[in-house]
Amino acid sequence: MSTPPATTERVRAASPGRSNGQWLVDGKAPLNHNEEFKAEENPLAVRSRIETIYARDGFDSIPDDDLHGRMRWWGLYTQRKQGLDGGRTGTLSADELSDRYFMMRVRCDGGALTTEQLRVIAGISTEFARGTADISDRQNIQLHWIEVENVPEIWRRLEAVGLSTTTACGDTPRVFLGSPVAGIAADEIIDPTPVIETILERYLGSEEIANLPRKFKTAVTGHPSLDVVHEINDISLVGVVHPELGPGFDLWVGGGLSTSPRLAERLGAFVTAEQAPDVWYGVVRIFRDYGYRRLRNKARLKFLLAEWGAEKFRRVLQDDYLGYELADGPAPAVATGVGDHVGVHDQKDGRKYVGFAPTVGRVSGETLTALAEAAEAAGSQRIRLTPHQKVLVLDVEPAELDALLAAGEEIGLTATPSPFRRHTMACTGIEYCKLAFVNTKDTAAETIAELERRLDGVEIDTPITLNVNGCPNSCARIQTADIGLKGQLMKSPDGADEFAYQVHLGGGLASQTRDDPGLGRTVRGLKVPAADLTDYVERVTRSFLAGRADGETFASWAHRADDEELR
Repeated sequence: MSTPPATTERVRAASPGRSNGQWLVDGKAPLNHNEEFKAEENPLAVRSRIETIYARDGFDSIPDDDLHGRMRWWGLYTQRKQGLDGGRTGTLSADELSDRYFMMRVRCDGGALTTEQLRVIAGISTEFARGTADISDRQNIQLHWIEVENVPEIWRRLEAVGLSTTTACGDTPRVFLGSPVAGIAADEIIDPTPVIETILERYLGSEEIANLPRKFKTAVTGHPSLDVVHEINDISLVGVVHPELGPGFDLWVGGGLSTSPRLAERLGAFVTAEQAPDVWYGVVRIFRDYGYRRLRNKARLKFLLAEWGAEKFRRVLQDDYLGYELADGPAPAVATGVGDHVGVHDQKDGRKYVGFAPTVGRVSGETLTALAEAAEAAGSQRIRLTPHQKVLVLDVEPAELDALLAAGEEIGLTATPSPFRRHTMACTGIEYCKLAFVNTKDTAAETIAELERRLDGVEIDTPITLNVNGCPNSCARIQTADIGLKGQLMKSPDGADEFAYQVHLGGGLASQTRDDPGLGRTVRGLKVPAADLTDYVERVTRSFLAGRADGETFASWAHRADDEELR
């Protein structure tokens, strides 16, 4: 649908004189190299070159714009060259930082996998990825050490079981977060599965929306635990019950973290299940047409929403992209519990679902194969990944529950984790990521193990989330954790570079049972050397337990505590 001139003129009149690269205001002339290579050809077209040229001729045959640009549209990033410490992160070029191997991101929309699909991913991990597999906080599985020569065969295996890497990265609609208990939870408000499936069927891989200003993140849930971190996505549909129209969704837009964090805003609009695909398509096209393309660090939808405001955004959506008014609707209720679904829970059909906690999402091909076998032995053929780096087994027969729990423990997956194992997340970190300054996965795992030892016997009766990130980009959501750690370099007393973390305290989202979601605070001058990380987390945890009021959360305490209590 074309946008009426009246709207374009209203936006133009409200915009400053300098072009921001908004297509329907400034025209489509590219204002940076990233926009230039997208304008030359639709990035999705690179697939044919990967299959017919690069897989045949090898890594050295890949030109730069495909290697560091268009291949992202098919879920492929070059991974970090081994042996380069964090001091090289900001000083070397992309080519100098890049290894001859790729990270591959497998889309798992809604976190939904069959045991057959899980086996295929596990086999790819074992055969082509040196056994690597990480469950991300976007409900993807990420593989490493992928060689371009093997990509066509990997795609063939994935697509044979209904999986893909289509737009898993790039300036595109990324994987859809969805409630991992969609359709089976006894307390579900509405099943979002048909909405997700309809949008994917209509629009996944569409060239019309494959050139966005930046990435576009979607979340859809109908569960009262608010389990898809809806406040930090570009668009979220959150299950609510309208007093007259019945179950549907509350519409949120414009969330995102990174270096300029901003929580999404409600538009006050109620969206029926039938309207939801059109609403999603309308919001993504607003982003395409009016998003800022001049500067990459100002190109997310959150910056457009900050300028327009929720009222104008809703008006443009209704008038110019939908052609009808959306009903006003209620806000979601306060979350009913922690949204990670760890533990044993009832399904509406009398069976059980079980949430296991891998340590910071790190698994392996061998672990995934064993999980598929254990799930099938318990009568299940359905697996779900969560936005909290957890994994669920659905449809468990009650008589098989104990055997499944025991099998999980044997392969390093527990349904009864310690508080810090349950509530700690970590991004990829310097092990593979070209943007990172510090190690994250191993550091977090070692910190968890040591905290379990030091705090054994200490009652921690409220969740304390610990999120560890290797750089400022917040893939592990540091600003929305109770304790968020941002990797960076600092100077040691002798003037040498030292790996360290900036600390964010007291953040949280509704899915963490926060009735007042917000971003964490920083303490002036507080940076924790990586070697002192466990000491710091133990110290601030004990300070909280000693100084909190009755029933007070860590976030509430952290926002009122003085700086010295937080050091």
